[in-house]
Amino acid sequence: MMNDGMRNAGKGTPGLLRIGALEAGGTKMVCAVGNENGELEKRAEFPTETPERTLPRLIDFFRYEGLDALGVGCFGPVDLNRNSQTYGYITNTPKPAWVNCDFAGSLRNALGVPVGFDTDVNGAVLGEVCFGAARGCESAVYITVGTGIGVGIYVNGGLLHGLMHPEAGHMFVARLPEDRYPGRCPYHKSCLEGLASGPAITERFGRPAAELAGRNEVWELESGYIAQAVANLILTLSPQKVILGGGVMHQKQLFPLVRKKTAGLLNGYLSCSAVDKNMDEYIVPPALGDDAGIRGALMLGKAELEHSHGHKAKALEEASEHFAQSLRNYDGDPRKARDTKKTSW
Repeated sequence: MMNDGMRNAGKGTPGLLRIGALEAGGTKMVCAVGNENGELEKRAEFPTETPERTLPRLIDFFRYEGLDALGVGCFGPVDLNRNSQTYGYITNTPKPAWVNCDFAGSLRNALGVPVGFDTDVNGAVLGEVCFGAARGCESAVYITVGTGIGVGIYVNGGLLHGLMHPEAGHMFVARLPEDRYPGRCPYHKSCLEGLASGPAITERFGRPAAELAGRNEVWELESGYIAQAVANLILTLSPQKVILGGGVMHQKQLFPLVRKKTAGLLNGYLSCSAVDKNMDEYIVPPALGDDAGIRGALMLGKAELEHSHGHKAKALEEASEHFAQSLRNYDGDPRKARDTKKTSW
């Protein structure tokens, strides 16, 4: 394996890291190569098929790029607990072929570089914090409304994990009185995703969202559910920026409706200029457009490289201390100078 100083020789921009980025979605995989400044050099897309068909194509894309690290934002649910035996796995996803797939581990073993791993929507909020609409914010929320609904949360300068990772796309919302659609979530039926995802719109109105732009009743209903979610997240997390992305949010007429209804739900309770006076700058589309996730993945790779170097430095420090201790204990018997504790990199 190449050492860190030589790995990216002859590729990319001198002096900058060469980082692979992967936005792993349920429909397609977006691969790119770039650097820690968020600049993308090349990219490609592959359909999300089975692991046996998809993983080799991803590995082939990255294999000869001389990467320093790889960052992955992945559809879920996923295991983000570093102490878990299934860290880096896709777990009980609705896509049967991917259940219990060691996604991060397969990439790490094949490419031999550190692999940063998080949810796809956490990758998107990280991209917007580093390079986009939430740049400079200590806290931000990214809600993606598309085939499903996901929420990425950045608080106190870091991505939010916890017991696993946020699943706020499945928060419970109050059914609107005019809505008779039962919901489509297989777990909760009428949660946010069950009532407001793209497929829910299609089932309720008989046509996909992209073909319903002129139907005001569609967007009045949709904005009512999204506004409930936004208000709940504002009250719970107090984010400095709320970003709404995903395919459904390409319907730009949603933004003024969501802002107005969110303000109505909050009803003046929060004494904050962002909510009271500057809602147009508070609830916003992603500044990076569809590149939020892939550019966030670059930063996941950078963070993992730093974590890996920190782990190595700590291990080296421990090894040095063990050696120094063995010398202090040495009394002429060479057997006592041996340090039997091994260091794990």
